[in-house]
Amino acid sequence: MTCFALAFGCVTKNKNGKIIEAYFPHPILHPSHELLGALSKIVDYEEKNQFFDIDSSQCQILSSAFSNAQEKDAAHFAKEAQNTSQPLVLVILSTDEKPKSIPEAFLKLQLISHRLIKPHGTELDGIFSVLENLAWTNQGPIDLNELPDRQMQARLKGEHLSVNCVDKFPQMVDYIVPSGIRIADTARVRLGAYVGKGTTVMHEGFINFNAGTDSVSMVEGRISAGVMVGAGSDIGGGASIMGTLSGGGQIRVSVGENSLLGANAGLGFPLGDRCTIESGLYVTAGTKVTLLDATGNEIQTIKARDLAGKADLLFRRNSITGKIECLTNKSAVELNIALHSNN
Repeated sequence: MTCFALAFGCVTKNKNGKIIEAYFPHPILHPSHELLGALSKIVDYEEKNQFFDIDSSQCQILSSAFSNAQEKDAAHFAKEAQNTSQPLVLVILSTDEKPKSIPEAFLKLQLISHRLIKPHGTELDGIFSVLENLAWTNQGPIDLNELPDRQMQARLKGEHLSVNCVDKFPQMVDYIVPSGIRIADTARVRLGAYVGKGTTVMHEGFINFNAGTDSVSMVEGRISAGVMVGAGSDIGGGASIMGTLSGGGQIRVSVGENSLLGANAGLGFPLGDRCTIESGLYVTAGTKVTLLDATGNEIQTIKARDLAGKADLLFRRNSITGKIECLTNKSAVELNIALHSNN
């Protein structure tokens, strides 16, 4: 038997017993045959994508199975879970397919945020129809149909139930805080974001699910779903990158290494390494761009998509003619090392 991924964790259920979210502190990508075989005996697993309700009395057996497979973190969690009253589940995904259940969807999102898989590294099509729209509160996720009663009960107990957001995706840091990062406003990084080591996300920065940064980056703008930003690149204040959910369609918009999107700039095509888009300039795939030679003379006019992935380019708007121009970026962006240090 082969296995794409598996995880043991705890879930939240509504009053009807339906799972509405799942937490997996130590997901495992491509587990060993030995571990899969041991778990299969415990839960009577068949070779397909399944999840199983786990009784706390089974936790010691699970802990031993994880320990024997050298999965020490998972073993520790299983041991600690023996004393919980929270519902527990084991998810086993034999293949990487579209998620069909909430535990499957949450496992896939957490695989990305744990940096086990990069954006586009797992099948997420259809995830919006699987996930529930929930109230994410200081008392955990709550089914929206149950929220009014929970608010009333909290007030009657002299408590305050704070609703942080109403959404299908929670904030990433409620599930995992990757090493070596800074996030000024944690609500602006969704679960399923890949935040590379060395990344700083400032107050107005935003990273959607299935998107992120490869490593060192300063994010003060918006990284939309499906977008990956290369090492050493900065997304300036108010800048926006068009994603697969915001007009980019099936085009995988990305930013190469050591590139810069200036403040309030925009990007709608794959940008290469050591490129700059000047502040306030939005360049989509279909934008007409005038190429300039080393002396500033016009060569030809093409669409920006024809420059996808090309390195060492500077995009600017001619303040007199209004034309969008592209020339060799002789002063490639040099990033401030101290600014990006999160140690």
